[in-house]
Amino acid sequence: MRPLLILLVCTKVLAIALFALALSSANDAYPSGYGDDSCAGNDGELVPLKREVYDNGRIIDITHKFTPDTPGGEDPDEGIGEFLSLSLSMKNGSLYNFSVMKLPVHAGTHVDAPGHVFDHYFDAGFDIDSLDLEVLNGPALLVDVPRDKNITAEVMKSLNIPKGVRRVLFRTLNTDRRLMFKKGFDTSYVGFMKDGAQWLVDNTDIKLVGVDYLSVAAYADLIPAHLVFLESREIILVEALKLDDVQAGIYNVHCLPLRLLGAEGSPIRCILIK
Repeated sequence: MRPLLILLVCTKVLAIALFALALSSANDAYPSGYGDDSCAGNDGELVPLKREVYDNGRIIDITHKFTPDTPGGEDPDEGIGEFLSLSLSMKNGSLYNFSVMKLPVHAGTHVDAPGHVFDHYFDAGFDIDSLDLEVLNGPALLVDVPRDKNITAEVMKSLNIPKGVRRVLFRTLNTDRRLMFKKGFDTSYVGFMKDGAQWLVDNTDIKLVGVDYLSVAAYADLIPAHLVFLESREIILVEALKLDDVQAGIYNVHCLPLRLLGAEGSPIRCILIK
């Protein structure tokens, strides 16, 4: 009888331990903000928790939200307009909600493929799906560019970016002016001049160039600077990053574009991890 009693006690203890382990695993898989009461409003209504900084500041989202006013649409004076439509709605009797998206691939935070400015690369298939994810993910340096000028060869020299640095995010006057929060395309933005792009290609090991407006190239050198960057197919351009309230320094950057076969651009989600 006693061995049976001991067996029953051990079985109960094991069951409690397994239950506690399951709860622990669930909490690890679903951190704060998932399924807890922190999303409830004053009257018990559901209020989604939306953040740009996670894990006490360790993870920072540097992607702009898409809204109808997001710049980069076909009309340079307007935003992208309504980009989501609810094709099927539970309110109209459907068993589920189902949205359809129509979005310019160079609007908001996005990445350029070589086929963006080289037609023979476009025809050959150097699209978004051909980009090297290793370049888009890894240690990166966030630098502040002098606020009174475009990025020329002289400016690039002054930044003193060490050899061996492969990913650099350039924060400019565009962030201070909050240009990405204006729905029209502002041609007075700061970007790379052709000589600045050439200096970067010739004198650094940079393969990922990130900027804080819709174009890496200044408006005066819009196509020439793009050509310098993309000709080798080794440099990847990530544009319209959200870099306000982020300290300059070294991070791990993680950027993932959509696998849009045949597309020369794609929306991209980018985060920094300290």
